[in-house]
Amino acid sequence: MAGLVRKSFDAPEEVRPFEDGKGRLELVNVGGGQVGRATFEPGWKWSEHVKPIAQTDSCLVAHAGYVVSGRMKVVMNDGQEEDFGPGDYMNIAPGHNAWVLGDDPCVVVDWMGFADYAKR
Repeated sequence: MAGLVRKSFDAPEEVRPFEDGKGRLELVNVGGGQVGRATFEPGWKWSEHVKPIAQTDSCLVAHAGYVVSGRMKVVMNDGQEEDFGPGDYMNIAPGHNAWVLGDDPCVVVDWMGFADYAKR
């Protein structure tokens, strides 16, 4: 393996669109798997724009990510909830719903949960 690796989300190896044009997931392949950058457009909600792809009642993917911009609310199946915004690290267990807060896109880089996320 090379001593330096450079990848760019501006030239991802894979792009997965969400339902109704409400955003996309861009993936780059790295030594340990994939890293993703997701852009969730205003009005995006997991239960409306990814659930039809995942075909599960809630998101069953664990996430470890960083919010670059925008805001997102995450509600766990047990009722626990948190709002995330720019500069926040998020660690989210499987079993949740989420949606964009406000009128700006929410951009998240995730090192753990996007390999199979929104995969058709």
